[in-house]
Amino acid sequence: MGEAMAVVVGAGGGIGAALCAEIAVATGIDRVIGFGRGDLDLCDEDSIARAVAGLPAGALRLVINAAGLLHDGGQRPEKSLRDLDAGRLARGFAVNAIGPALLMKHVLPILPRKGRAVFACLSARVGSIGDNRLGGWYGYRASKAALNQFVRTAAIELARTHPEAVCVALHPGTVATRLSAPFVRQGQALLSPQEAARHLLGVLNGLQAADSGNFFDWRGAPVPW
Repeated sequence: MGEAMAVVVGAGGGIGAALCAEIAVATGIDRVIGFGRGDLDLCDEDSIARAVAGLPAGALRLVINAAGLLHDGGQRPEKSLRDLDAGRLARGFAVNAIGPALLMKHVLPILPRKGRAVFACLSARVGSIGDNRLGGWYGYRASKAALNQFVRTAAIELARTHPEAVCVALHPGTVATRLSAPFVRQGQALLSPQEAARHLLGVLNGLQAADSGNFFDWRGAPVPW
């Protein structure tokens, strides 16, 4: 069948780096490529296209987008409507929803048409509309909900040409990374990046084509839309 390749976007982050390491030792993948910010910019479609163009068609058996934006020096989750800012909302959507959608635009067509191939995006439980009971975090919630819709819609289209492929959204749990650090409650149980990566890969390994287009947590349980 030739070389089987995996790609992780967001490989510079805690979960992304752990995924690269775990894929290399715990799966049948022959080669793992990690794209960090310097290699692929989700806010620049030309950057995405160039990175994907360098990948051998037909070899990709696993692609995981682990990149996302919750906060940085100038942007934090909104607690109420008065905190909404158009520019910050647009930036969150660009990284969390539009960029991954463009990644799917360029990656999904070059997945092998025969045999199993998996495309997964790390989403977040707070992106679930049905599970939203606390409010707040407007931009992050909405951008992850948009990501979930992109994944669902892309999976339907993908099934027409790649009947054995799987395209899903995953909630990694609360992981001890820089992204989650400011929002962890004292005493809250955390997964290490390595534990999260192992759980996520375990979930992906157990999915079939019939599971494509769905949203699962790190234990393999469905998450409501």
